[in-house]
Amino acid sequence: MQIKRLFDFPYHQLEKFPRKDSLVTKVNGKWVETSTQSFVDQARAISRGLLKMGIKKDDKIALISTTNRTEWNIMDIGIMQTGAQDVPIYPTISEDEYAYVLNHSESKYVFVSDQEVYDKVMSIKDQVASLEKIFSFDEISGCTSWNEVKETGKSTDNDAALGEMMKSIHEDDLATLIYTSGTTGKPKGVMLSHKNIASNAINSETRLPIELGNSKALSFLPVCHIYERMLQYLYIYTGSGMYFAESLDTISENLKEVQPEVMSAVPRLLEKVYDKIIAKGADLDGVKKKLFFWAVELGLEWEPYGQNGWWYETKLKLAKKLIFSKWQEALGGNLKAIASGSAALQPRLARVFNAAGVPVMEGYGLTETSPVVSVNDIRDKGFKIGTVGRPLPHTKVKIAKDGEILVNGPQRMLGYYKDQEKTDEVLDADGFFHTGDIGEIDADGFLKITDRKKEMFKTSGGKYVAPQMIENIMKQSRFIDQIMVIGEGEKMPAAFIQPNFDFLEDWAKRKGISFTDHKDLIKNDQVKERIQQEVDTHNENFGNWERVKVFELTPEVWSIEDELLTPTMKLKRRNIKEKYMDLYNKIYHEKI
Repeated sequence: MQIKRLFDFPYHQLEKFPRKDSLVTKVNGKWVETSTQSFVDQARAISRGLLKMGIKKDDKIALISTTNRTEWNIMDIGIMQTGAQDVPIYPTISEDEYAYVLNHSESKYVFVSDQEVYDKVMSIKDQVASLEKIFSFDEISGCTSWNEVKETGKSTDNDAALGEMMKSIHEDDLATLIYTSGTTGKPKGVMLSHKNIASNAINSETRLPIELGNSKALSFLPVCHIYERMLQYLYIYTGSGMYFAESLDTISENLKEVQPEVMSAVPRLLEKVYDKIIAKGADLDGVKKKLFFWAVELGLEWEPYGQNGWWYETKLKLAKKLIFSKWQEALGGNLKAIASGSAALQPRLARVFNAAGVPVMEGYGLTETSPVVSVNDIRDKGFKIGTVGRPLPHTKVKIAKDGEILVNGPQRMLGYYKDQEKTDEVLDADGFFHTGDIGEIDADGFLKITDRKKEMFKTSGGKYVAPQMIENIMKQSRFIDQIMVIGEGEKMPAAFIQPNFDFLEDWAKRKGISFTDHKDLIKNDQVKERIQQEVDTHNENFGNWERVKVFELTPEVWSIEDELLTPTMKLKRRNIKEKYMDLYNKIYHEKI
């Protein structure tokens, strides 16, 4: 069958690669499988139930879940088959943002995962005039179970009507509204069609080494984010069993249990995995410790396709046998690809993981491009460190005169919901989407991202500074967890630094530094001097005008809950600057 609409994917799997473990969620300590047939049957029951409840074409239904789980996917397909659109909402955003998104989308129903989300929705329910009812996946006192919708649709008396509705849905029709986790201002509702996301999943499949009908995927990045959601359709398309990780804390355990061939990741997770591995290596003694760090140093020099020569490859073979094989085992032992997106991946992580036989492939995309624009692929010389790969098939990428990356193709969004003005700002007359990112395409066709257009700034001396590039280099330090470079209109660049407190505390204990809490720790002169050394080392990569001249350490861990990071872990620069205005003044009004 030809896949045109997103709800075609499960039927394709049923026809080509029916699985007993199409969707798998851990419930009370046991993996519970849902077969492809059951997936399709339950989704149809949801569709019939929603139609009986009065859902009409182009109605909106919100989905809010704290974890990825089978019920979400069944609801997703069930909603879209009725011609309605689902509105996935990040569970961690504030109650005010819940109210804004539900009102702006005019959602009729909300399906929530658990008590925590239910309580948040209930607290703003009275502010949302369109909201008729809340349903839940977990059994919650006082809340209607999602099973009641399936029960309503159990009878197949309106199955023919459902069939007619599905036939009437075109690939160019709106499929979903995804509200971007903007670093400034109100979230924008990105309108994505069936074709936008379906084409992206099918074209992305060409870049992942998945054995059709025979692979398993571990899914844990939030499915309300278009990246993981698109990948889930890709997993269904390739007949891969999709296993949902319980939480970020259980990733290691889940990887060993599931032993997947493919998963996605964000650089932040890979940094944490790497830091944990290095910490374990640091605890070794004698020869074992020397061997471990010899392998790591070797890995940090890795180049693809044997570019380092036969002697390097001979040493690497030994390192894999003695050290790196254990890294592979810790990640399940079967990984053929980790698709990394959402933020820039540090080249050192790309090198060391690939050297270890854990293929990390960095890609690039935005919600507005459904999302993948380009991605690396280890096969056929399709991988280059420091780039985000070559554009996907049927994707046009060009660089504007000012360096901005422009994108067009089947994955380009329809526009922003109820906001023609903002749509016109980013879509030009030729249909190209203006990404707001600065980049270049090299002679081999690889795309490289250098910065965010809006985040670049000028110092008072008229010199341009690209903060993201500096931040990504600085974050290679194990002492630095988050950093924000500042200095627009000021004499020099400076930075707020949130230390990696897990690592810093261990280091401080080893050095005999006593402290009571984070505030106390960052005041210590030895700590400041040590982080100054890290900043000085990484400053060597930059011209004098863009080096971080002064920094201040912050005692808090920057988080989504405190609204210092977006749900995709990007810096909310304005909020961070406001929170640390006293430190900003200290830097620029006391130290110059």
